[in-house]
Amino acid sequence: MQIRVGYELIYDCPQPTPMVLMLNIHHTRASDIVVPDRMIADPFVPMTSYRDGFGNWCTRIVAPTGRLRLSASSLLNDTGEPDPIARSEHQHAVEDLPEESLQFLLGSRYCETDRLTGIAWDLFGKSPTGARRIQAICDYVHRHITFSYQDARSTRTAWEALEEGKGVCRDYAHLAIAFCRCMNIPARYCTGYLSDIGIPPPYSPMDFAAWFEAYIGGRWHTFDPRNNIPRIGRVLIARGRDATDVAISNTFGPSTLAGFTVWTDEVR
Repeated sequence: MQIRVGYELIYDCPQPTPMVLMLNIHHTRASDIVVPDRMIADPFVPMTSYRDGFGNWCTRIVAPTGRLRLSASSLLNDTGEPDPIARSEHQHAVEDLPEESLQFLLGSRYCETDRLTGIAWDLFGKSPTGARRIQAICDYVHRHITFSYQDARSTRTAWEALEEGKGVCRDYAHLAIAFCRCMNIPARYCTGYLSDIGIPPPYSPMDFAAWFEAYIGGRWHTFDPRNNIPRIGRVLIARGRDATDVAISNTFGPSTLAGFTVWTDEVR
């Protein structure tokens, strides 16, 4: 099957404002791309690209004074299959983990492992290891947090999500990631497109989605505590320790996001 993904972001800037944008499809999907997601700026601005320390594609611009429209539309091939279900029961001892995974055991801006370790071991210390332990974490987070766009807050941490019991997909991901790290399972935050393919209506307004990957059985596996079922048409944009590392835009000056549209559609 083929999926068309894209976005339109409109910014208002009272002065020239440097920006770093993270909006390109992840390089791991490069072989699937039929029509590239080339960013278009209106009015035109020079762009330079680089890959950050996590391997994500980033774009640097200086937004001009006034209104700037950024957009892209891409077509890519997809298997049309739901997310693979992780079944490995092998959870690596910390001393046996590959070095590149170790940073995803540590606390980070939104994942306060120091505050959550005792709670995590009380909740999950007796659960089976490996994929079943991670699924137990996802099940708990899925039940504990009530999804609410109205209660979205960009500063909410994993600890606060646990205390408040509400949030959006990034809050589900942050809490599950923090619990995994507390249980010595490397976990990294993911953001990207997630379609409604295979899901019955009614549909919520489309947005970028958050999920996570955990390292067990010698490889990374996808988990999604917000939806907590395998989904079709997941398209990765970026990975990092938490939402800090994968913000779609970082602006270095005053700006207002005046328009935000995301789409993910099956092409029949």
